[in-house]
Amino acid sequence: MRDLYIQNSLSKKKEKFTPIEEGYVGMYVCGPTVYSDVHLGNVRTFVSFDVMYRFLLFLGYKVRYVRNITDVGHLLDNGEDRVSKRATLEKLEPMEIVQKYSNSFHTMMDVFNTKKPSIEPRATQHIIEQIEMVQQIMDNGYAYAKNGSVYFDTIKFHTEKKSYGHLSGRVIEDLLTETRDDLKNQSEKKHPSDFAIWMKAAPEHIMKWNSPWSVGFPGWHLECSVMSTKYLGDKFDIHGGGNDLKFPHHENEVAQNVGACNCDPANYWLHTNMLLMNGRKMSKSDGNTISPEELFSGESPHVSKGYTPMAVKFFMLQSHYSSTLDLTDGGMQASEKGYRRLMMALTTLKSLETTSDDGALDNEILSLLDEMIGHMCDDFNTPKAIASAFELVSKINSMKDSHININGLSKDALSKLKTILPQFVYDILGLQNDMDNADNDVLSGVMDLIIELRQDARTNKNWDTSDKIRDGLAKNKITIKDGKDGTSWSVS
Repeated sequence: MRDLYIQNSLSKKKEKFTPIEEGYVGMYVCGPTVYSDVHLGNVRTFVSFDVMYRFLLFLGYKVRYVRNITDVGHLLDNGEDRVSKRATLEKLEPMEIVQKYSNSFHTMMDVFNTKKPSIEPRATQHIIEQIEMVQQIMDNGYAYAKNGSVYFDTIKFHTEKKSYGHLSGRVIEDLLTETRDDLKNQSEKKHPSDFAIWMKAAPEHIMKWNSPWSVGFPGWHLECSVMSTKYLGDKFDIHGGGNDLKFPHHENEVAQNVGACNCDPANYWLHTNMLLMNGRKMSKSDGNTISPEELFSGESPHVSKGYTPMAVKFFMLQSHYSSTLDLTDGGMQASEKGYRRLMMALTTLKSLETTSDDGALDNEILSLLDEMIGHMCDDFNTPKAIASAFELVSKINSMKDSHININGLSKDALSKLKTILPQFVYDILGLQNDMDNADNDVLSGVMDLIIELRQDARTNKNWDTSDKIRDGLAKNKITIKDGKDGTSWSVS
């Protein structure tokens, strides 16, 4: 098994990946809060971790991939639960909202051809376990109850463990406000940086449960601490999420886990970076935003046309997961051309045959294949791996056009090229060839125009032009048939 190196957010350096149990990997990724349709920035994060999951499988690991669904406890600035608010707006039950947007999320993940996680737990399915963890933290002296809510004592924790702020790089003196979960209850805290792990529910709050402290609901940060360790153990290999979650969400996860069982939850923390558009942060308020559906259809002022899901995915993978990615129409056009070139090269590759075992080209081709996988072993570096793949694409096209003698490649090397390059594209990157659908759409549009022109010729009794169109199409194996319901066409 090849060595894999990962940029660890916890140590702030690139480290050789060594799983806790040889041959096995436990990976937890913070999933969506299902109160609205998934946006492109989230898609980028989940596509990135899907590629990591796929590559770990390619390397031969058995992977348990856990990605949660947040369906309670993720609050707005005013303390209102996001799911509950949407339920009120849409006049539905909270669990109807959860099911509706979970379905929508899964559909979009299928559109981008991502693998399903091994386990997809929901926060509301683990209320008992969350209450138990709150009690563990309290028993260990790192949390206190006040007026029915329970707060994590960050000052005591940091004084004794010297670790709060280690993941995010923040220092305790800078933690003057907390994350959107309990801003209205600041007066109840011992220190402004303390955060709620159980919240007493107001009478009008819809989603609430009995607990030893109050009728309430769990803190957002607590959910992931519970679900990750329930399915992966107190200590597991990889924890991932968007860079925006590093603080306070992931920082508080670490504190909760250490506070409950005195152990850091994950050995390696990975964070994806944000998706920009036209050089700026996406924002609905100033109109600088686009949904996946708008990007597919082209129905947005930010793009000149629609792009297929695989062209969008290919665009995302041309930037390293830890780098910001700027979505522009020009960038999408260039990415679409590159994606189509890659798909056509894979089609060409199937037809290449060699009759020699000369092997003059073997070292060059095999080195590029090794380099391509090597880049993936260097912190899942998809842009560099794709660059190596395109060097192979150039070689494939040169062989097709006879600029390079295909017989300079041995049968064994050609077999490896035919195996590894498609594996990289389809199994590791998770791309699919959706060119056929796109090409059919183009052909349908062209044929509609040709049939219209032929009908105009027939109306004007220009039989020579009408016959020329029919015969010309027939030479290209396209048959047109006139009937009472109009003219149809088919490819023979």
